[in-house]
Amino acid sequence: MNLGATVRINRLGVCVLAGIFVLIVIYLWPWKDLDVDGPHRVNLRRLLVASVQAAERGGRRVALVRSRPEINSESKGKTREGAESLVTDADYSSHCVMYYGIKGIFPYLKVISEEKDKEKECSQLSPLELDPKGNTGVEALDDEEVDASKITVWIDPLDATQEFTENLLDCVTTMVCVAYEGNPIIGVIHKPFSQEPKTTWAWVNKGKSPNLKSVKKTYGFQSDSKTFLVSRSHSGNVTKIIKEKFGQEYEIVRSGGAGFKILEVIAGNASAYIHVTDIKKWDVCAGDAIITAVNGRLMTLDGKDLDYSAESSEKNSRGILASMGDIPEYIAKLKDIL
Repeated sequence: MNLGATVRINRLGVCVLAGIFVLIVIYLWPWKDLDVDGPHRVNLRRLLVASVQAAERGGRRVALVRSRPEINSESKGKTREGAESLVTDADYSSHCVMYYGIKGIFPYLKVISEEKDKEKECSQLSPLELDPKGNTGVEALDDEEVDASKITVWIDPLDATQEFTENLLDCVTTMVCVAYEGNPIIGVIHKPFSQEPKTTWAWVNKGKSPNLKSVKKTYGFQSDSKTFLVSRSHSGNVTKIIKEKFGQEYEIVRSGGAGFKILEVIAGNASAYIHVTDIKKWDVCAGDAIITAVNGRLMTLDGKDLDYSAESSEKNSRGILASMGDIPEYIAKLKDIL
């Protein structure tokens, strides 16, 4: 036996083994949880799936915090009208799973959230999954890719925080909106405190959640409801304005949560939602996309569409009007109040 013999390496065999190893790694790697469309393209159907899942996970965080003895409410400051702008543990906890959930899959997208970073408190998050099972209707939609640089995602981790602190939970929602070139094209509104948690979503001209299938457009002032919805905590002088412009015919109902109020308008429970004070775009973007998808409209009080591009201001100071009816008739009565 020649113990000092030279060992010869079969280069072809090594290459074959290396190739097999690479194929095994590619097969086992969890690509389904990553956006592999490349840094310049984004698949909108996959982004819709992630948005639905983010809103629902945020809703579960909100419900969990509400079940605790303390929600740790604090003020972020006051609005121009003097109302407190509140934030709670639920806002931050929901922000964690929604913001970092979406950024974890689409790291190159511009995502704007009402709450700002507390990243150190957002550890040990399980990733979102891009499997549409359970998102009824989403799985039937076609894929569509667009330039990722033209996409802005707006997140409201907890809409109606004031009402949340007062345990008035019907109007509490979590929301995600996707805007393309500043136009809202995908909206998701999740209600974590319904009898059963409920998610409403729409992708303009593509698809919508089953609960929106029966929505019908009304015309002019012909809505069955003679009701205007206004903000409960940021209403300004809207009551005086409505009585001056529309008389005594309409009932004025104060309610929390812009997302909730827009859904009520879509459902036919109100003629319109009118807001005359400053409002942030994460409050209305998702509702704007959904009401547009069912042939309603949301506009400023001077009849303009909102710009939801990343470069635009987060604040809208031109008022809001949302209706399933003929918006120009409302605008004609309200445009001179600005």
